[in-house]
Amino acid sequence: MLKEFKEFVMRGNVLDLAVAVIIGGAFGKIVGSLVNDILMPLIGLAMGGVNFSELSITFNESVIKWGAFVQTVIDFLVIALVIFLIVKAAKSMKKAPAPAASAEPTTKECPYCFSTISINATRCPNCTSELAVAKMMQK
Repeated sequence: MLKEFKEFVMRGNVLDLAVAVIIGGAFGKIVGSLVNDILMPLIGLAMGGVNFSELSITFNESVIKWGAFVQTVIDFLVIALVIFLIVKAAKSMKKAPAPAASAEPTTKECPYCFSTISINATRCPNCTSELAVAKMMQK
C-alpha cells in the first residue's frame, strides 16, 4: 500500500498540481498585499481619503463590511487579469502547427467528358475514351 501511494504521489501530474497550488497561494498573498497595501490606499486617497477596509453598514447589530468586499473584488480582478496575460503570452509562444504537406493527387479530370477519374486510369469509365497518358505509357 505504501508503494502504491509513493507511485501515486510521484506521478508528474500530482507533483505539478502540488507545485501549482503552492505557487498559487503565494501569488494570492502577493496580489492581496498589492491590493490592500498599495492600490486601495491610492484609490481611497483619490476619493478624498476614504479607508475602504473600514467602510461598513450597520443594521440593528449586524455589520456589513462592504469595503472589505470591494477589496476582495479588486483582488479577484487583478488575479484574473494576470492569469489572462499569462495564458495569452503562453499561447503566443506556442509554435503554430506546420502546414500539412500537400498529398499527391489521386484523381484527375477526363479531357473528353470532364468527369473525375482515377489518376492511374488508362480509359475513362464514363465516356470510354482512351487517355493520352495511357497512350504514352504503352510506347
